[in-house]
Amino acid sequence: MNFTNLLIEWYLQNKRDLPWRNTTNPYPIWLSEIILQQTRVAQGMPYFYFFLESFPTVKELALADEQQVLKLWQGLGYYSRARNLHQTAQYIVTELDGVFPNSYTGLLQLKGIGEYTAAAIASFAYNEPVPVIDGNVFRVVSRYFGIESDISAGKTKKEFTAMAAELLPKEQPALFNQAIMEFGALQCVPKNPDCENCIFNSSCVALQKGLVGQLPFKSKKIKTRKRYFNYIVLQDKKGNTKIQQRTDKGIWHNLYEFPLLETTQEEGFETIAPLIQNNVDFGASVISIQEVNPISILHKLSHQHLYIKFWKVTTNNTLTNGVTPEQLRTFPFPIVIHNFIEEDAAKKF
Repeated sequence: MNFTNLLIEWYLQNKRDLPWRNTTNPYPIWLSEIILQQTRVAQGMPYFYFFLESFPTVKELALADEQQVLKLWQGLGYYSRARNLHQTAQYIVTELDGVFPNSYTGLLQLKGIGEYTAAAIASFAYNEPVPVIDGNVFRVVSRYFGIESDISAGKTKKEFTAMAAELLPKEQPALFNQAIMEFGALQCVPKNPDCENCIFNSSCVALQKGLVGQLPFKSKKIKTRKRYFNYIVLQDKKGNTKIQQRTDKGIWHNLYEFPLLETTQEEGFETIAPLIQNNVDFGASVISIQEVNPISILHKLSHQHLYIKFWKVTTNNTLTNGVTPEQLRTFPFPIVIHNFIEEDAAKKF
């Protein structure tokens, strides 16, 4: 088909030299796919190298401590990806003798691997002729063929998968899958694509109909929840502080944080100070309270907007299980807390 041939020709001339494209080893391919979920290549590339350097093989990743994996993942967000990565590595080593499944259906059985990731690994590592369907593919196919179906509907994914399977050359599935995703990432971008210099500008239905900005069509809106976090940064007479692990299911599971006061709205000193002083664990020993950032830091997650304030609290006692400044920097934190710790440390030098 002309579309397929033109696309592959464009890819061979314009593709980026990415390290996971230069191997058929499923481990680095899997690692890159998990890292690049919800993450741009420029942001994910350093993490890919960090992980390969720290854990050159799936066995070494399996033997790592979860806290070590989370610390290395710090800043990428969507931390369930890191936990699933670690647990899947352990499963591959203990249950599969360290060998990845060599088929799409086998890969689908692994935790954290969905249809897209299974198809990507199966085609890139084993050249299995299965089409990948991600945001880039939705965009390219919907625009080129003028498909106005709602991509948030399950039946639409089946429609796109069937169409991509028809376009897929059975003898070159890896090449085609890489090409269509790269085309969506570099040429057929979400906003303001350069249609004038596109290889498909004479045959793209969306361009002819003036629908480039409307496709792909997605009806579902993500509802965001607002939350207000007040972190209590304690310092005792030894200079130690206190942290806790988030063990409940939800955001930042198994990461660490300072003691937290969550309120229903943004609050100032007159509300937070009494709450700190009335805390049964340290309130009676409080010497001073400082509102570090009077204006909340807005930290956006996929379904939540967090408004975060840090409060420095000095006590005249010794904290039980206190953490030294040196120890503090070894724990995995959400990036907004990690940044606060690093900035605070820099101010002391």
